[in-house]
Amino acid sequence: MMGGINMNNKINNIVMNADGIPEAVVRTFEEERLYRKQQLVAAYRLFGKFGFDEGVAGHITVRDPELTDHFWVNPMGVSFKQITISSLLLVNHEGKVVEGTGLLNGAAFTIHSQIHAARPEVVSVAHSHSVYGKTWATLGRLLDPLTQDSCAFYNDHVLFDVFNGVVLDMSEGELLAKALGNKKAAILQNHGLLTVGESVESAAWWYITMERTCQAQLMAEAAGTPKLISDEAASATFNTVGSEMAGAFQFKPLFDVISAEQPGMFD
Repeated sequence: MMGGINMNNKINNIVMNADGIPEAVVRTFEEERLYRKQQLVAAYRLFGKFGFDEGVAGHITVRDPELTDHFWVNPMGVSFKQITISSLLLVNHEGKVVEGTGLLNGAAFTIHSQIHAARPEVVSVAHSHSVYGKTWATLGRLLDPLTQDSCAFYNDHVLFDVFNGVVLDMSEGELLAKALGNKKAAILQNHGLLTVGESVESAAWWYITMERTCQAQLMAEAAGTPKLISDEAASATFNTVGSEMAGAFQFKPLFDVISAEQPGMFD
């Protein structure tokens, strides 16, 4: 008992002083464009730091806030660890680079353009060939609710069970977008992981935590027979850790650290 209140019957909110959460910021197109590009560059640097790069494979995009059928993406052949704001490419819906210099990855355009077109609420798409994600993708299975973190994907990811090589055929990009539906993530058979979000922050965080979730399940199954979280508990946990707001907020400390470590990335 505390102050006459039975604390054992009290269920806390995930943020107990919610009145301290900053209000949404209203930005001009130019301000929002810069903000999104800063978050995008930070996401690339984090992917590089975590070893998610594999040669020239992998790409994260962000929709332009004004030209909404355009997106910003990394130039092919530049390491994630060296991406800066000035190196980003602006690409239109026809696959033409309208701002920036560098090579456009055909697979990046094929995949991301179709998802951005099919999901107008999606601001950012992340895909790479990270080790645990592509290892899990060989199994042709969805992830199980084994941990609190894995519940972020409970009933919110799909298996795209098609692999015909590098995704350069626009029809395959369209199939992938259709298979993704309204979910936040996809396991691409024999390929890797893909995540989406209403911000760079959430898309990048979903990718990071999905990669770790693949690692955790591979390790758990190698060690024995994992005990699954019940459907009821997994669903309740999803409501806390699987929301757009939760995903975006989880990215914040990572952004703070990488921007302090590598301030030159915003050049």
